[in-house]
Amino acid sequence: MKDSTRWLTSEQQDAWRSVMSVLMLLPGALDAQLQRDTGLTHAGYVVLSALSEAPDRTIRMSRLATMANMSMSRLSHLVDRLSSQGWVERRPDPEDGRSTMAVLTDAGWEKVVETAPGHVENVRTLIFDDLTDAQVTELRQITQKISSRLDPEHKLRSFGRTART
Repeated sequence: MKDSTRWLTSEQQDAWRSVMSVLMLLPGALDAQLQRDTGLTHAGYVVLSALSEAPDRTIRMSRLATMANMSMSRLSHLVDRLSSQGWVERRPDPEDGRSTMAVLTDAGWEKVVETAPGHVENVRTLIFDDLTDAQVTELRQITQKISSRLDPEHKLRSFGRTART
């Protein structure tokens, strides 16, 4: 019987190990900075950031769960915690009474504005400071190709402009 496994080449194995290292280390590094400096988890910042960029700072909970790549249950618990801080409110969807909207409060907006500079500095330090402009372009192209395979319907979206918009 012929082995039809498409084994990785040595170069691909090295690249895969590098990808795995980033996947394992980056979330903790992002989370540690945010918790240390602002008391937010990375997941909390992702949700606040998404709301800060949305029209009227409002997103249907089901859509927000998809955008943040969370289950509805996990998002609901997170929104409860953010609500207890006064940063997010839940409101009925005026177009569909069965749905709930998450709304960023003014205090939540202030939290995003306060948090964004430290977060972006951490991202610059961890990801971009040692890359050339050409490498940044390559990184974007490579990650877009990978993302399109993982999310062909583009259900997730990038979180990037936050408080600057």
